[in-house]
Amino acid sequence: MLELIDGRDQATPVHIPRPVPVTGRDDPLTAVGAIVDDVRLRGDEALIEYTQRFDGARLTPALLRVDPEEIERSRKLVRPELLTALEVMAERLRATCERQLPETWIDERGDERVGELVRPLLRVGVYVPGGRAAYPSSVVMAAVPAAVAGVEGIVVATPPDGRGDVPEPVLAACAVSGVTELYRIGGAQAVAALASGTETVRPVDKIVGPGNVYVTLAKRLVQSWTGIDVEAGPTEILIVADGDADPRVTALDLIAQAEHGPHGCHALVTWVPELAEQVLELMDVEVARHDRADDVENALIEGGRVVLVRDADHALDTANAFAPEHLQLDFAGAADALDRVRNAGSVFVGAYSPVAVGDYVGGTNHVLPTGGSARWASGLGVADFVKRIYVSSYDKTALQRLAPHIEAIAEAEGLSGHGRSVRARLDELGPFLP
Repeated sequence: MLELIDGRDQATPVHIPRPVPVTGRDDPLTAVGAIVDDVRLRGDEALIEYTQRFDGARLTPALLRVDPEEIERSRKLVRPELLTALEVMAERLRATCERQLPETWIDERGDERVGELVRPLLRVGVYVPGGRAAYPSSVVMAAVPAAVAGVEGIVVATPPDGRGDVPEPVLAACAVSGVTELYRIGGAQAVAALASGTETVRPVDKIVGPGNVYVTLAKRLVQSWTGIDVEAGPTEILIVADGDADPRVTALDLIAQAEHGPHGCHALVTWVPELAEQVLELMDVEVARHDRADDVENALIEGGRVVLVRDADHALDTANAFAPEHLQLDFAGAADALDRVRNAGSVFVGAYSPVAVGDYVGGTNHVLPTGGSARWASGLGVADFVKRIYVSSYDKTALQRLAPHIEAIAEAEGLSGHGRSVRARLDELGPFLP
């Protein structure tokens, strides 16, 4: 079920292949482009048609937006323990986000002042997947950082069921997360509506949140006029473990990540052959116990890996080269090894720190970079919902001091007007000459 890769003889980090999704004959980008253009042209009418075609729900323009009272009522309709869990999730994430808040600063440097203004985005759109299941955690993970950042309009779009309803857990998550608007729209058409606006949906400044390939492609198409977060890809976990790791727990961690669906990568990296053998033996038993055994088995056949390396250093080099969405460290001295971690979306340290905690109530965000983008990208946070505006102010003495440098660079770049704009202020060019 899991592919065994023996990289102990390799001097460099072991290459862990990611599954490559096989697309059909139809070009998804062309189909998504047509939907995006159609929504821009026809607005609500197009949204209603696509919602009926793809979700089976018959809506009217008045039903595109969920009544705010329906969102608030959901607090009493979900199980009390779920509402409490969502509140705990939001509270713990909010505490982390408050630590992330950047501040405006102005540096006084004698006769000059340089700094940054930090301003929240005005409106953001949060895409929340639907279909096979409800994902209230996706609401919380995206909306809470936006709320802490000070975003005024937090807009959620999620596909309805065939009756036009939004799942009650998603409604409850909106209620506890500070969501201001909720729309019954999904897929590429939702992204198009959030980006360009319709008669009912006001456009947003940035769109965040995971989705399928059509949602991801739509975000790519609209980013010329609307901001987006890192493109979400299939989920990933890389576990670095030694002989003290519990093989059954390790197997269950791989299975848990495989629940998210196809095309993901679920890898164990170890320098202990006995652990590798035990995990391989346990996978068949544990997968058979899963209520979606076939789906999980297929995901693990496609993306399951057990990688043998020389030692812990070789394992960490391999992890950094792979740059996983989730990196789980379960070996002696794991906390001290954090200094070696350079590329990962989120790191889970120790035997009692499974990824599942971070998915829900750990206090960190589960919207993370995938596909190796952790080499340059970070998980969703407050910084994604604010912008920095440079500000500067110079007295005449400061401009006099800097003028020669400006002129030298302007001359090198063939932009003489730059120098003239400075000298005019210093009265060194005299009256204007045509």
